[in-house]
Amino acid sequence: MKTQIFCLVFLFISVAQGLNPKCDTQDHGSTLQVFHIYSQCSPFKPSKPLSWEEDMLSTLAKDRARLQYLSSLVAGKSVVPVASGRQIVQSPTYIVRAKIGTPPQTMLMAMDTSNDAAWIPCNGCIGCSSKVFNTAKSTTFNTLGCHAAQCKQVPNPTCGGRACVFNMTYGSSSIAGNLSRDTVVLATDPIPSYTFGCLQKTTGKSVPQQGLLGLGRGPLSLLSQTQHLYKSTFSYCLPSFRSPNFSGSLRLGPKGQPIRIKYTQLLKNPRRPSLYFVKLIGIRVGRRVVDIPPKALAFNPSTGAGTIFDSGTVFTRLVEPAYVAVRNAFRRRVKVANVTSLGGFDTCYTVPIVAPTITFMFTGMNVTLPQENLLIHSTAGSITCLAMASAPDNVNSVLNVIANMQQQNHRVLFDVPNSRLGVARERCT
Repeated sequence: MKTQIFCLVFLFISVAQGLNPKCDTQDHGSTLQVFHIYSQCSPFKPSKPLSWEEDMLSTLAKDRARLQYLSSLVAGKSVVPVASGRQIVQSPTYIVRAKIGTPPQTMLMAMDTSNDAAWIPCNGCIGCSSKVFNTAKSTTFNTLGCHAAQCKQVPNPTCGGRACVFNMTYGSSSIAGNLSRDTVVLATDPIPSYTFGCLQKTTGKSVPQQGLLGLGRGPLSLLSQTQHLYKSTFSYCLPSFRSPNFSGSLRLGPKGQPIRIKYTQLLKNPRRPSLYFVKLIGIRVGRRVVDIPPKALAFNPSTGAGTIFDSGTVFTRLVEPAYVAVRNAFRRRVKVANVTSLGGFDTCYTVPIVAPTITFMFTGMNVTLPQENLLIHSTAGSITCLAMASAPDNVNSVLNVIANMQQQNHRVLFDVPNSRLGVARERCT
């Protein structure tokens, strides 16, 4: 039998003969012999005996490597690095690397939990950035026609020749494109025939330069198109908006998600079916619960009112009665008489302050925010503002939005099959 040596961490399994004069050299046929890696019969035994300290340090190092290996088996292929777009593409969104087409072309797409369809700028796009996806170079690219079922799932579809053309607004901008499909790779997972918009025209300045990855709850979202692969479950940790690296992460699928995490119920609102609604029952500034009119926090399916978690909005917005109550409680705790304003922020200070914590109270969990999630500082550092504002006085004024600055350095888990959302503190900056 050919001599074979197998080593698995600390166990050495051998059918070798004559490894050591003191070892058994009888022919055992196919019987496997098991030795400790540092035993007399092991070829891995150190030539010089290790001290107790050296042995323990070596053991700890091997354990650490083993745990990293085991972790990679669970979550390695479904973790997508996340970065602040502010530092890399000069955008306030958070971005992920996506490889599109065959051969793949890399795009830095903004991740957005409040939109469904993905879209990217394509060659020939009017008003798009210089970085575009060249459809002619992809052998797997296809344009969908008006007969495709997906054409009924995009906003304002029309027929442009044989292509399904859609038009929609995004922020203060508008976009138009052809509904298309191609292979998309996130982390190392190829997703063939992924449906997305191939942009042909954009107006305005709020369109993410290299496209958008929709993480909403609609039929064209990543969750719906990869339900077989990721089971409608994902989480992310957003690094500080000042971080220059891809140090955050988007975890796709139920494997590798945190176990020790508190949840609140996910709610469905038919007026806004793509959004992730939760029930906000109160807000605490320091240790005191703020007196907020119940209507300001109420979930109302008939009007679309309620509270959502959103990765695309930068600063948390509260309906006016809730914001005014929280702002006034914050000012009372800071105890600095001279309060100024800066742009849309109305609670700013020109002297150093000690800010109280603010806690969002949900059914089943509380999320307490430290100063780094509450304060924004001017470039020169001379002005510090509370990084929240009142919701705009328009049709969306009934919506409270927990935004990405308040989510930074937290793991936010969206478990759609179990209708729950979890939040746990996690530093990923």
